[in-house]
Amino acid sequence: MVEDQFKKDPSAVLDYAFNWNDWLEAGETITGHVITVEAGLTKDSDSEASGIVIVWLSGGTHGEDYIVACLVSTDQGRDDERSINIRCRER
Repeated sequence: MVEDQFKKDPSAVLDYAFNWNDWLEAGETITGHVITVEAGLTKDSDSEASGIVIVWLSGGTHGEDYIVACLVSTDQGRDDERSINIRCRER
C-alpha cells in the first residue's frame, strides 16, 4: 500500500524520509534497509539514523508517477516495508 504522495520536478534533487519511529518498539533499532525505486527515477543515495531512512532522488519524466519502497530489518528480527508515490510534474 502506498502511504504518501509527493510532487517532484524532473530537474529537482530532493530528499524523502521514511520515519519508522512510531512502528519501532522501545529500544528496537533498524539494522538494515533497502530502497527500491521504479525505473525512470534515480536513487542518488540513502542513509538511516535514529529510525529514519532518508533517500535522495533525482530525475523522472514529467507526467509519470513512481513508487519508492523502503524495506527495513530490525535487531528484534522484524521486517516491514512502506511505499511512497512520487508524482513527477514540472513546477
